[in-house]
Amino acid sequence: MRIHGGLLRPAIFLWRCIAINTDNLLINEDIRVPQVRVVDENGQQLGIMPTSQANAIAEGKELDLVMIAPQAAPPVCRIMDYGKYRFESSKREKENRKKQKIITVKEVQLSYSIEDRDLEIKARNAARMLKAGDKVRVSIRFRGRQIVHAKLGEGVMQHFAELIKDCGKVERPPKLEGRSMQMFVSPITPKE
Repeated sequence: MRIHGGLLRPAIFLWRCIAINTDNLLINEDIRVPQVRVVDENGQQLGIMPTSQANAIAEGKELDLVMIAPQAAPPVCRIMDYGKYRFESSKREKENRKKQKIITVKEVQLSYSIEDRDLEIKARNAARMLKAGDKVRVSIRFRGRQIVHAKLGEGVMQHFAELIKDCGKVERPPKLEGRSMQMFVSPITPKE
């Protein structure tokens, strides 16, 4: 009970149920359809039967009855060890996440009036990033009246691309977007 403004009010608690079942598969007594097509643990079809009979067969084998194709007519259920199935599927997902490579985009900022030595240093840094497997965004920001020298900026970008052609390829050529010019360079994979 909670006191609010001098009055005694009953507290209302809302419980949020978190389902253990992440695959949205119905199992055992949760299956409410009258008839199902049953496949046993070895993949053999047992045929169409009442859900109660399929549950009894699964209980007799100390396994679970899992609805794997609810959209079929009648729905298809499989007799399996559901805990083992969930464990193996989570293990597969974990392996897939481990194998995937996250590519980050690093940025190198240039100027349309950059000196050759500075450009070589920036190219060397970009080459190191490309060898690490990251993509590189090369950008030139034009301030004030510098925008009239966009062609010079494009020439600087082309020269930069020539300096890093051994370890990266131009994925998107230089393009002027508003007051900045951008070019994307991706790493060269061994088979290219």
